[in-house]
Amino acid sequence: MQAPVVFLNTSQERTVGHQAQISNITAAKAVADIIRTCLGPKAMLKMLLDPMGGLVLTNDGHAILREIDVAHPAAKSMLELSRTQDEEVGDGTTTVIILAGEILAQCAPYLIEKNIHPVIIIQALKKALTDALEVIHEVSKPVDVENEEAMKKLIKASIGTKYVNHWSEKMCKLALKAVKSVKIDLRGTDTSIDADLADQSSRYEIDIKRYVRVEKIPGGDVLDSRILNGCVLNKDVVHPKMARFLESPRVILLDCPLEYKKGESQTNIEITRESDWNRLLQIEEEQVKIMCDQILKLHPTLVITEKGVSDLAQHYLLKGGCSVLRRVKKSDNNRLARVTGATIVNRVEDLKESDVGTNCTTFKVDLIGDEYYTFIEGNGDAKACTILLRGASKDILNEIERNLQDAMSVARNVMLSPSLSPGGGATEMAVSVKLAERAKQLEGIQQWPYQAVADAMECIPRTLIQNAGENPIRILSQLRAKQAQGLNTAGIDGENGKVVDMVEYGIWEPEVIKQQSIKTAIESACLLLRVDDIVSGIRRPEQ
Repeated sequence: MQAPVVFLNTSQERTVGHQAQISNITAAKAVADIIRTCLGPKAMLKMLLDPMGGLVLTNDGHAILREIDVAHPAAKSMLELSRTQDEEVGDGTTTVIILAGEILAQCAPYLIEKNIHPVIIIQALKKALTDALEVIHEVSKPVDVENEEAMKKLIKASIGTKYVNHWSEKMCKLALKAVKSVKIDLRGTDTSIDADLADQSSRYEIDIKRYVRVEKIPGGDVLDSRILNGCVLNKDVVHPKMARFLESPRVILLDCPLEYKKGESQTNIEITRESDWNRLLQIEEEQVKIMCDQILKLHPTLVITEKGVSDLAQHYLLKGGCSVLRRVKKSDNNRLARVTGATIVNRVEDLKESDVGTNCTTFKVDLIGDEYYTFIEGNGDAKACTILLRGASKDILNEIERNLQDAMSVARNVMLSPSLSPGGGATEMAVSVKLAERAKQLEGIQQWPYQAVADAMECIPRTLIQNAGENPIRILSQLRAKQAQGLNTAGIDGENGKVVDMVEYGIWEPEVIKQQSIKTAIESACLLLRVDDIVSGIRRPEQ
């Protein structure tokens, strides 16, 4: 008999076949169990200490999974899921992890005990995904995005499970106002977009990541938080004599240093006479003066640059009646360009009258606590805004910011595709009941994994009941019965774990979030089921 050929490094571990699949399913389920208690209004918080000693206190699925460090590749893949969900729709990160873990757990018996080939299971899962998306679309209803009360109610449902629930009215107002202020109608600028062809999502641009800045200032009460139609910078003017308050300033935005030019690379200068040294210093000063004169030609009252400003430049600009801010972040400068209507210029020689921003109403520098903050307010048409968050401590402010991002994502999703699905596990239960009916009509062994998706969908309402401290078996049976009678909006009241009609209870979620979470969960389950070999370990350094 031929001796076995070893082709792997001795330091590497290898898991093959069923063993690899069991390992993946166990890891995925372990990740899902970590954040199972973070679902619903009665969600528990997790306290995480990072290696640097920082503290994270949250019940946001994505924030938790971002902080924990895992070794298993399947668990890493689950962490990636919540990141995808967060980037794509901004909410539903906990749901997607629980669903993916449950789908894998439900498929495990067919894979391991009944020995069904993974490819057959995957075909059934893909079929279940197509049918599930149809069901979600059936139970959803359109919404009028101009109706402010309906929108507030919707955002309230998204943050009802979060820490900021105590101040939900205030947070809903902030989130809605912020999203509305950065909403740009593309058809207004580009007439080539055909009105019939352009769907809602391609018609508007709502970039909350770039143009909504959240500035956290510890101290004060959470209710003191407000939204500013402009920018807030944690900066002070560079010279104490410069004006700290200006009305209707003429703004110039620069991306170049207002200092003498240094050599690009290492520069050596050889000087033979003493007078040459003085002349060299003089040229540097003249260079700075020319730069300042070119700026002052346009009579600005406020100059903001991303780079440094030398003392001499400060002196000339002060004499010319300018207030100056330096070392502003690139992202802040882009927001300022939207607020003020100015163009960011790279060389002072290229400055023109059209580059000066005049849309700004006020510029003022305030001392809050022991730090200076610059407020630059635009007129009502500024397409960028800043949310000023106040709160007792940094940990509380970080959690409020995370929750506010979710609220803004929900408002953005609804404005881009105005369709709502019933919350409280009602949509998942409707999918579960419909898939269970269709599973009976399938022939062959595909019906089992198809049924597994139907069973897995029940985990969302079941978790809501468990987190509210009720008996899951009894209440889930009541919910299943109501859904089977055709009441698609029957779901779980997360506060006390009872079955309620979501139309009366008023919990609705954007349809895109529901669709994305099911797509992501099933796709990732298919991906992990396809794995039949895991090789892990470190490569030895070559001798």
